[in-house]
Parts: sequence; structure tokens; C-alpha cells
Amino acid sequence: MASTKLDEIDRKILAELQADGRMTNVELAKRVGISAPPCLRRVRTLEESGFIRGYHADVNPRELGFEVQVFAMVRLHSQAESDLCAFEARCRAWPLVRECHMLNGEIDFILKCVAPDLSTFQNFLTESLTSADNVASVKTSLVIRCAKDEPGVPFDVLEVRLAKLA
Repeated sequence: MASTKLDEIDRKILAELQADGRMTNVELAKRVGISAPPCLRRVRTLEESGFIRGYHADVNPRELGFEVQVFAMVRLHSQAESDLCAFEARCRAWPLVRECHMLNGEIDFILKCVAPDLSTFQNFLTESLTSADNVASVKTSLVIRCAKDEPGVPFDVLEVRLAKLA
């Protein structure tokens, strides 16, 4: 389990940065209870180890004119590894596809897509997605509203679990 490599301070650093990636190192150090130089070293180690993948602004798609969000469930003709990888590469190249997850079960992939309007998404659906090599079927669901959009992981659940293991 990867989280056992991290001590409590590392997990606190990750939780604080997940909540606010813009805070200064001095503020972060104060929040986790260590001085600034070792805090910075720990952050750099967490970055180099892959625990921190990047820092991003949480932009509001609707304020930017992206009014349409759709989940597309994709079934492929072939699930050979080379075909799966080819589809994933295609998804990475499509700007409207913001997330692509391979699933176990009847559906092979679920895609989270955003578009400025329905006609833009419909053009993508008919001209790119459904006509792509190896795509057997696509079912789409238009998002009406979002009740929760919480990035990251629930550190409080991890801490409870680790306390039980100790």
C-alpha cells in the first residue's frame, strides 16, 4: 500500500496542498507543524515520487462558456490491449474529452466530455467518437446538474484506516 510509505506529516502536507495548492511554503509548514526548509524538501520529494502530479486552478466551465457536460459510455469491438491503448490515445487527442476511464463490465470506457453547446458535442459524437476505429456503440448521458465535484482523495478516511492498522 503506497500510503504506508508516507508518514503523518507527509499526509498532512498532501491534504493541505489538495485543499489549497497556492499557499506559501511558510504557511504550509506552519499548518503541518514543521519549519519551512524541511517542509519544502518534503514537498519536492512528494513531487518527485509522483504523489503530487501537478498544481491546477479549479476553473468554472460554465463561466467560460462550456454549457454542456456529457458522460459517454463506449463499448469497443475488440478489447485486445493494442486496441485499448489505441482508443486511449485517441481520447487523449480529443480536446472535448476531459476524462477517460477504462471500466470492467459491459461498458469498456466512460468519457467525461465538455462542450460550449449541444451542437458542438453532437458534431464530436457523430464525426469523431462514433466513427472512430473499433467503436461498437456509444451511449450518452447529458449532465443536468452536479451535486458534488470533489477532486482528490478523502484524507480523513485514510487516517482512520491507518489508525486501525496501527
